[in-house]
Amino acid sequence: MTAPQLVHIGVAHVLGRRVRVVAPTLKGDEERACLLEILLRKHAAIRAVRVTAAIGSVVVHFDPHRMPRNSLLRLLDTIVQNLGTVRRRTGSVEGASAGPACEVNLAIEGMTCASCAALIQLVLRRDPRVRNATVNYGAQTATVTGRVDRAELERIIGGLGYVAHPMDTLTQRRLVVERERLRLTVARRRAMLAAVFTLPVMAIGMAMPRAWPLRLLELVLATPVVLGIGRPFFAQAWKLAQLRTANMDTLIAIGAGAAYAHSVVSFLAGRRHLYFEAAAGSLSFVLLGRWLEERARGKASEAVRGLVALQPATATVIRDGVELSLPADALSVDDVVLVRPGDRIPADGTVLSGLSTLDESMLTGESMPVVKQPGATVVGGCVNGTGTLRVRVTAAGVDTVLAGIVRMVDGAQSGKLPVQRMADRISEVFVPGVMGVSGLTFLSWLMSGGSFGRALDSAVSVLLIACPCALGLATPTAIMAATGQAARRGIYIRDGAALETASRLSVLVCDKTGTITEGRPVVTDFALVGGFGDEDVVLALVASAESGSEHHLARAVVDHARRRGVEPVAAEATEAVAGQGLRARVGGHDLLIGNVEFLQDAGIDTEPAAQRLGELATQGRTPIVAAIDGRIAAIYGVADRPRPAAAAAIRALAGIGVRTVMVTGDVLAVAHQVAREVGIEAVIAGASPARKQDIVAEYKERGEIVGMVGDGINDAPALAAADVGFAVGTGTDVAIEAAPITIVGGDIAKVAELVELSRKTMRIVRQNLMWAMGYNTIAIPIAAMGRLSPMVASSAMALSSVSVVTNSLRLQRDQPDG
Repeated sequence: MTAPQLVHIGVAHVLGRRVRVVAPTLKGDEERACLLEILLRKHAAIRAVRVTAAIGSVVVHFDPHRMPRNSLLRLLDTIVQNLGTVRRRTGSVEGASAGPACEVNLAIEGMTCASCAALIQLVLRRDPRVRNATVNYGAQTATVTGRVDRAELERIIGGLGYVAHPMDTLTQRRLVVERERLRLTVARRRAMLAAVFTLPVMAIGMAMPRAWPLRLLELVLATPVVLGIGRPFFAQAWKLAQLRTANMDTLIAIGAGAAYAHSVVSFLAGRRHLYFEAAAGSLSFVLLGRWLEERARGKASEAVRGLVALQPATATVIRDGVELSLPADALSVDDVVLVRPGDRIPADGTVLSGLSTLDESMLTGESMPVVKQPGATVVGGCVNGTGTLRVRVTAAGVDTVLAGIVRMVDGAQSGKLPVQRMADRISEVFVPGVMGVSGLTFLSWLMSGGSFGRALDSAVSVLLIACPCALGLATPTAIMAATGQAARRGIYIRDGAALETASRLSVLVCDKTGTITEGRPVVTDFALVGGFGDEDVVLALVASAESGSEHHLARAVVDHARRRGVEPVAAEATEAVAGQGLRARVGGHDLLIGNVEFLQDAGIDTEPAAQRLGELATQGRTPIVAAIDGRIAAIYGVADRPRPAAAAAIRALAGIGVRTVMVTGDVLAVAHQVAREVGIEAVIAGASPARKQDIVAEYKERGEIVGMVGDGINDAPALAAADVGFAVGTGTDVAIEAAPITIVGGDIAKVAELVELSRKTMRIVRQNLMWAMGYNTIAIPIAAMGRLSPMVASSAMALSSVSVVTNSLRLQRDQPDG
């Protein structure tokens, strides 16, 4: 088993001597979390394990000399699978009927209207092996969760007359994009060819009276349109009829087919009342509308297509000193790739040698290039500058950041907003209802003394003017355009429902460190207390204890030690206590490092440092205390600067009616100092992760719509509890897993942008739904009264869908208007 297969247990990252895994189905399962930790600790090469069941996080510190990291990854995979906690997120599952539920994402080819999506979704949901299925007409995708593999899903969907394609890897997505382009070309060709035959038929139809040769010419020109170019409508309608169901193709086939068949019979009988122009014209207008709809829908999905195109097709791999050109999907962890000037990075990795700059705008939305040198991390898809880099691959294929972003945007675009549920219910019964209205219209005209031709015209017009497509497109096209616009700004939306909720946001709870501040604190003071005399020795012990921690304050003291020429060593054991500090054993010494309360709870006398601690706090610095072997040894102060755009972001949020509350585990004096600098009035300090979650719950109980923005593991419970969670993309993977929206680059001003964009999106969704429902409410009765010809009805139906998509595309303007 190779490392990339660890996608089965979530998102795995190898960081030096640490492996971090996110296993979503481990969340909340304390018993299995404890068992996992016990089993891992049995291995001598594993130095420390931290399993956080509440958020499904597993962090393992190991000795790479005693256990290579690939062996550790295989071990993790085996243990987690044996525990039964795996929820495989993509791909097929062997023995699916008895195994865990899996999630399969598919691109569906052949859907022509919203009723197609409703039909596929209904059939999939009826399968007892399927837990849930969502089919999105606008995005042309399906997401299925259950104990059924991809091959079986493709067979079920194929039986309905549609074609399903996998879209897990970026290469598969690229093939889907190529098919979309081909489909657009075919749609254009069919529309143009139909128009060439139909225009003469319509011109002849206006001639009165029509001589026999003209009637024959009508038959000759209309037949290729109806039976040739329009054949897919009849083929799909017949296949659905065999399954005792119907969709929009059924309406079109019945309408155009009835007009054509009646005209053929009348022609052979020598009658003059022919409707060839209605049959050919209606099909031509429908084909034209679908081509325009394909074009418009393609523009709405440009963001995902642009992301897919970022991964280069090939990569230059160095093996045994020889340069090889391989497909990017063939890369694996630990491969060394050569990236020349102007090339795109083929996979995520770490720079081994070379100096260059990268354009990371596709991730962050920021155009400033970023300097990369040995030890720096690089992300697949970014453009290399003028230098040559040798990069060791740390994540490839479906594990890369780019692939994750594409899945995230895909997930948002494939989702449905709550406001769409009514439209979905209407779409499910729309086609049978319209067929019934059409039949009643035909009978009513005949019973009231109308001619057969008038009755047929009116019935066909009802069939052709009805349009569930506009209803089906109202929400997904707006989501596609909005998520695409957000992605271009470095805001990635995982869940479309969060987009709707963000429009009603009233309170934003913000973490301080790494969110309001830069998250790169520095040690400003380091002083010994309690009789310890050698500062470098104490600093070495403290830095060694902190070297395995992911916390911002821990990194600050490690960096401080290295600047002083003191190199930390690996701790023998560490145990982090969220929101308080850590316990560690280094070089035979027991260390406690954290806030005053943490040390006091452990029985450490902190009185000798009380005065100095107070001074640090009043200066707006975070005071940290270190004890060695049960005695206080040192105190140090850490300061973190606010982000440059934080104050402007707080003002922007206030300007759109969103109140900001800063909640932090830091001391009150430090919290107030930062709050004054950025303009936040409400501050809650000394908050543990559980307290942050409680604060979110308290605001929700007051009826507020609460957003939470944070970047750390300790923020994950609050992010998950909030109505909308915003994870700062420079933070941990656990925080990003817990939040439906990720802000890459850490600029919280993007929260205000997202709220404005979501409000505009919801306005456009409501406009689309009002237009779609209003159109059918008015148009169907008018057609039933005989006031619309079939050609006018079919053109109106086509234009209704195009108008909805065009309205949604307004979201792609550069700046959202409030």
